[in-house]
Amino acid sequence: MTLWCHSASPGLLASRLHLHTRGNNMMPWLRGRVLKVLRSARGFCGPHGQPPPLLDPQDIVATWEAISLGRQPVPEYFNFAHDVLDMWSQLEKAGHRPPIPAFWWVSGAGAEVKWNFEQLGQQSRRAANVLRDTCSLQPGDRMMLVLPRLPEWWLVSVACIRTGAVMIPGVSQLTEKDLKYRLQASRAKSIITSDSLAPRVDAISADCPSLQTKLLVSDSSRPGWMNFRELLR
Repeated sequence: MTLWCHSASPGLLASRLHLHTRGNNMMPWLRGRVLKVLRSARGFCGPHGQPPPLLDPQDIVATWEAISLGRQPVPEYFNFAHDVLDMWSQLEKAGHRPPIPAFWWVSGAGAEVKWNFEQLGQQSRRAANVLRDTCSLQPGDRMMLVLPRLPEWWLVSVACIRTGAVMIPGVSQLTEKDLKYRLQASRAKSIITSDSLAPRVDAISADCPSLQTKLLVSDSSRPGWMNFRELLR
């Protein structure tokens, strides 16, 4: 069982409103619900970690309605890892909100991994360092991620956002033919997978000239593969 949970920031909530617009205005029932949530949300940290004046929920909704209707340009630069996750981490460090879980994973055997936003930020930055330094991935480079729902799945997802690498997710049921087609078509430079998929990748990797690095999420080693968990540590 996996859970991804974080308290919604005003900006994050409002950024999704354009999906629910009809005609020239947001549906009244949705507007009412969103305003209620926004009015109960905390503000962002201001300069030097000081809490700023509370954001006006009406202004937030109006801004994102304007963007969704083409009346105001979309921000030129936006990075979810930096502008949302790290913002909540700053709130925690500044003492403006309690360190509640940002990520909470429970295995079938009952083992738990629980990170607050600061811990998730640290772990995902380490993963981003692996992608950039070890795998030499640059913004726009493709990386294939084929894992069951392990904590590393989310870490790599956030790390790709941080580095600008393009993540290509795949399910564990992919065959050798499936893997070969995806790796060749995408010209992926790296793949991260588990023990069960590694033999299938090895069987077709010679036919995928763009594939430069292979990372294994495992507590054991395999010839020709780098251990992601060891690199993360």
